Amino acid sequence: MKETFYFSHDYNTRSDAKIKKLIQKHGYFGYGIFWCLVEDLYQNANALQTDYESIAYEYRTQIDIIKSIINDFDLFVINNDFFGSLSVERRLNERNQRSIKARESANYRWSKCERNANAMRTQSDSNAIKERKVKESKGKESKGKEKKENKVFIPPTIFELKQYFKENGYNEQSAEKMFNYYDVANWHDAKGNKIKNWKQKAQSVWFKDENKATVTQNGIPIPTAKMVY
Repeated sequence: MKETFYFSHDYNTRSDAKIKKLIQKHGYFGYGIFWCLVEDLYQNANALQTDYESIAYEYRTQIDIIKSIINDFDLFVINNDFFGSLSVERRLNERNQRSIKARESANYRWSKCERNANAMRTQSDSNAIKERKVKESKGKESKGKEKKENKVFIPPTIFELKQYFKENGYNEQSAEKMFNYYDVANWHDAKGNKIKNWKQKAQSVWFKDENKATVTQNGIPIPTAKMVY
C-alpha cells in the first residue's frame, strides 16, 4: 500500500487574489482542477511535466483549460519542461524538517530506553550472580562438597573412532565393528546401559590382542605369535 501524506489546505485559499481570478475565468471547476494539480505535485516531489494533453486526458477536461490554469494566474512556476509550486515546495521542506526532528527524537527515546534496559539487565545479572553464589555457598556447607555436573554424552563419528584405534595400535576393522555394534543400539551396551565414555568402553572391551593392527615391514605383514593362517 502506497504511503499517504497529508498537506495543509488553508481555509482562506479562495480569498487569495490569484485564486479569485482563476475562479472568475474557469469557475469552481477550474478551482477543483487547481487542487488536483497540487495533489499530484505533492505525490511527485513538486515536479510535473508540462504535458498538457496527458494531464487534460487524466482530468477529463480540455487542453486549453489545463494550459490556462498552469500558466495564466501565477500559481505555478514553469522550469523548462516541468512545473511546480513555491507553496508546495515550502510545505514539503517544512514536512521534511519535522520528519527529521521526529526521527531524531525517536532515536533519542529509543537509545534512552536501551540504556535503561541495559542498566536493568546489568543489575539483574548482578543480582543473579549474587544469588547463585549464596546458593553455592549453602550447598557447600550442607553437603561438604560440590556435586559433579553430568556430562552430556556425544557419540563419536566413525572417523574419530578409527583414529583412536589407530593411535592405540588397533586396526580400523575393529573400530568399524565397535561403531556398528553400539550405533545400532543408540550407544547402549549389551546390558542396556547408556554408554557414558566411549573411549573407556573401547579400552575395556575392544582393545584386545586379536584387534591389534598388523605390523608390516616394507609392505609385507609380519606374523605375530597369535596370528592364525
